Amino acid sequence: MNKREFLKASGVIVTGSMLSQFAGAEPPAEHRTNWAGNLTYSTDSLYTPATVEEVQRTVKSCDRLRALGSRHSFNTIADSRHHQISLKGLGEMTLDEKARTVTIGGGVTYGVLSPWLDAKGYALHNLASLPHISVAGAIATATHGSGVHNGNLATAVEALELVTADGQLVHVSRAKDGDHFLGSVVGLGALGVATRVTLRVQPTYQVAQSVYLNLSFDHLEHHLDEIFSSGYSVSLFTDWQNHRATQVWIKRRLGAGYANTWQPEFFGAKLATEKLHPLAGHNPESCTEQQGIPGPWYERLPHFRMNFTPSSGQELQTEYFVPRERGYEAILAVEKLRDRITPHLFVTELRTIAADKLWMSMAYERESMAIHFTWKPEWPEVRKVLPLIEAQLEPFGARPHWGKLFTVPPARVQAQYARLAEFKALLKRNDPDGKFRNEFVRHNLYES
Repeated sequence: MNKREFLKASGVIVTGSMLSQFAGAEPPAEHRTNWAGNLTYSTDSLYTPATVEEVQRTVKSCDRLRALGSRHSFNTIADSRHHQISLKGLGEMTLDEKARTVTIGGGVTYGVLSPWLDAKGYALHNLASLPHISVAGAIATATHGSGVHNGNLATAVEALELVTADGQLVHVSRAKDGDHFLGSVVGLGALGVATRVTLRVQPTYQVAQSVYLNLSFDHLEHHLDEIFSSGYSVSLFTDWQNHRATQVWIKRRLGAGYANTWQPEFFGAKLATEKLHPLAGHNPESCTEQQGIPGPWYERLPHFRMNFTPSSGQELQTEYFVPRERGYEAILAVEKLRDRITPHLFVTELRTIAADKLWMSMAYERESMAIHFTWKPEWPEVRKVLPLIEAQLEPFGARPHWGKLFTVPPARVQAQYARLAEFKALLKRNDPDGKFRNEFVRHNLYES
């Protein structure tokens, strides 16, 4: 059984973007994969329009279609047996200083947008751990950074332009469309093709980060909020052994008069004296600067630098959102499986995300902690471990990340989204014949 057949047979769920030509291109020499190589897309038919008008014509001409972002999802959320469309050719960026917004084309990545925005004196509220991802793809899956007061990346959206199933342009905005807007932002690629996104911006700022080593989980029982509030963005990394976080990454936003000083200890953890990679044995050169060295927001909020391979590269990823108030309980529940998890794990990252009002966001109306697993590329073994983790997290109402690997039954996923019926009504309105509904969408939103 080849890799494509194996992934389909497993019933698991991925997104991507690799360019061929626009309409009528010869098939590529090799099948396209996502960035980590764990998934081969099910079609070689990829459209690459250069204008919004070409997007409209393409959408109208296809019976079935899925949009690709930057190929950074690990499941089949952007897969299609029929056609895919990449918006990499839509790269416009327009700053409205009066409105404090930036409007970008559907193919723009955070790695391109951020330095351009910073050069004009502006910034975004947060970034994910790697800047390589497309903005449109990130918001469609509620991808996030960290910070007790920071919403996921989609919470910065002020307006969306979508091409719906009939090829028409639809504009939705926070200011004018109320609930319709809140239901459309995290659209899972099922409401239409996002050709333009408008984001809220703020004045640029500086960030410094440092790393502390070996923080006992015991401190999280009574100080979880204090620990995760110790910086603008905080991440704890663990291998699940020895009841500890092996590394604590603290990113502090620097303001006027702020003393950029770091204590030698943090809840018993020791301040690192050299630059580190969160994955043991990996070269830290690919990571953003540490040791309290100040830098622009876009060079510190991500863990990984733009021009380097992020994380391990060859890996699998899984992530579950639980209520932050029960974060310590959830950690203890997962820790019981440590000897099943660790042999197949690169590292686990713990982060916090503020609650939001976006219907299909994993942090919808819930202050959240995300438990993220970066796995070795050992899918047969990992697939056996995931149901065990998901069973441990079921009492916490865990919501799996839309762009990562999971095996949670559809009924349990659907039960976590109070506005799901209304979201399905939006799907029917924008796409009555299911043009954008692939197997991922049908399985997770419609099967019982």
